[in-house]
Amino acid sequence: MILLIKTLAAATAATVLATGAFAQSAREIRGPSPYVAVENEPAPKLIVDPPLPEGIAQGVYWAQYRVENLRIVPVFGAGAVDVSPRIGHLHVIVDDLPWWWADASDNNTVDIANFPPGPHKVNIRLVDANHNVIPGQEVTHTFTVPDTAAPHTH
Repeated sequence: MILLIKTLAAATAATVLATGAFAQSAREIRGPSPYVAVENEPAPKLIVDPPLPEGIAQGVYWAQYRVENLRIVPVFGAGAVDVSPRIGHLHVIVDDLPWWWADASDNNTVDIANFPPGPHKVNIRLVDANHNVIPGQEVTHTFTVPDTAAPHTH
């Protein structure tokens, strides 16, 4: 009898897993539909992982990121600031240079190659469609490329 109960429990667990009973909805993973305005949108949030050490060893900065409560899309200008759900993009600044570039690709990883050996800094800012920095949503990584960095080739 115990063997029968264990077999039924295993079959039930397999059925639950196979049918995705624990699966999250598309909305839970991807956020709200772009077809309906979101009332009282929560503040956007930028999450950036530390750069991958495998890249730094080659003079390459690879850092995965994700955002919450904002869609990264290549749409710019004052008219797009009031779109709901909210849209924006990233600004990336290297070594405190006076210029930045906009990354609206949402490809999950910032990729910057050919850093020479020595100390460096990368600043990533979450901005709205009109390039205004969203308060508190920037991450700065400092790192040192070793003198032994092997050149990276794609």
